[in-house]
Amino acid sequence: MTETSAEGQATTTASNAQPNVEVDTSYENDSSYGDELSSYTASLTSSVLDFRHENGRRYHKYRDGSYLLPNDESENDRMDMLHEIYLMVMHRRLYLAPIKKPQRVIDLATGTGIWAIDFADQHPQAQVIGCDLSPTQPTMVPPNVKFLVDDIESEWAYENDPFDYIHARSLSVSIRDFEKLMNQCYRSVKPGGWVEFQDWNGYPISEDGSLDGTALQRYYQEVYGAFETAGYEVAPGPKLEQWFKDAGFVNIHVEKFVIPYGVWPKDKHLKKVGAWFQAQAEANGFEALAMAALTRYKQWTKEEVIALSSQARADSRSRNIHTLFNFYVVYGQRPEN
Repeated sequence: MTETSAEGQATTTASNAQPNVEVDTSYENDSSYGDELSSYTASLTSSVLDFRHENGRRYHKYRDGSYLLPNDESENDRMDMLHEIYLMVMHRRLYLAPIKKPQRVIDLATGTGIWAIDFADQHPQAQVIGCDLSPTQPTMVPPNVKFLVDDIESEWAYENDPFDYIHARSLSVSIRDFEKLMNQCYRSVKPGGWVEFQDWNGYPISEDGSLDGTALQRYYQEVYGAFETAGYEVAPGPKLEQWFKDAGFVNIHVEKFVIPYGVWPKDKHLKKVGAWFQAQAEANGFEALAMAALTRYKQWTKEEVIALSSQARADSRSRNIHTLFNFYVVYGQRPEN
């Protein structure tokens, strides 16, 4: 297995090793990095345009309740910020699989569609499909992109028209049965084709114990406990390799990237990533993740969710709490035969 070093480079390590991230003790003012990404405001022309409004946020209505995060403009802006974070972490790469001139590609749970659009620009010979429960993608897109409203946990119909490459990113807290989804990917990719999942271990860690007992730690315990009650997988990243093996993929490759929370790292690359990650959380990220899960499955009130989110947000700003997340990129190939 490989992981990134403190400088962001991939290095070979044991699968259970933790990154050693040095804390910046100079306390320099590095709280602002970059500008927010431009949000996509146009919606996909579709017959599925009804939405659920709840606790001041907007949610998808097609297959109502299948996905517990909002799909309003505030959330779309935050998702586009996360896209930039993934690019920074992966050194501007959209994918790691060794694909060559793919002709047919699908992006599962495409969200705002930004990955599919970027991929289509890089590969004009490919026909790219982005599918999602919410029709919130832009209409002004490259000619080789189309978006579909679909539930990827339902039965697929792609086996007779398989893909050269299947991509899925950040499906944590979105999928109940990853093993079924992985088997569907195997059946729907061409022999010799590649499947790539990029996903989180949702639970944060701290190498020095500074996260222990904090409101930030309690936030993730409470929120992810609600998602687990609802049947969702909250930490798919470290399990992806085994799911790829069980589905029958070969030539499996695993990389683990470390993403800090805030500007406390000494390493300038990680400091920049951490600043962006904190910025997306500040953009209503705490409430977005927690609101539906806690109010629908743990009977919290809106005010209680806001209070917990406020406490977690305060902890996230502290340079004395050194929070890290692990992000995994795993790809595998369907055998030629």
